[in-house]
Amino acid sequence: MRLRMLFLGLGITLFLTGLMDAQAPAPGDPELIDIAGYQMVLRQLKGKPVLVNFWATWCEPCRDEYPLLNQLAKQYAPQGLKVVGISMDQDGDLILMRRFLARYKPVFPNYRKKKGEQEAFMQSVFPGWTGTLPSTFFYDQDGRQVGHLTGAGTKETYDGWIRTLLSK
Repeated sequence: MRLRMLFLGLGITLFLTGLMDAQAPAPGDPELIDIAGYQMVLRQLKGKPVLVNFWATWCEPCRDEYPLLNQLAKQYAPQGLKVVGISMDQDGDLILMRRFLARYKPVFPNYRKKKGEQEAFMQSVFPGWTGTLPSTFFYDQDGRQVGHLTGAGTKETYDGWIRTLLSK
């Protein structure tokens, strides 16, 4: 009986430790950003055409579209396009987010939105944005937002936007 209780206690401890570890940032997790962090990322990329995609692991169209974004990042990097991903996953989705990123091995940087200030964050990205995912925003070399795409895009749609960005 004492041995059974010892194993039960050990099992509970390991389970709770695993839960706590799942919620803590792991090495390689996307950096958390808020409004100021998002604006800093855009400032750092000024001078380049930029595609910023907001996604989440719970969003099926986001999951379907993500491999296309990786392909576009590879295809257009030689012409100067910068792609950035921003996960809208919450802390409870960290394990799924880690697995997702490990599976798709993005060639572009990804960040995760900090908890809180959801409405203010969305309005700073694009006034009127309701948070629909996936959402993609296009910035020209001067750092001006020149377009957006709400919902999953096709390769043709993305190619059109990217060619427009690259031609400026």
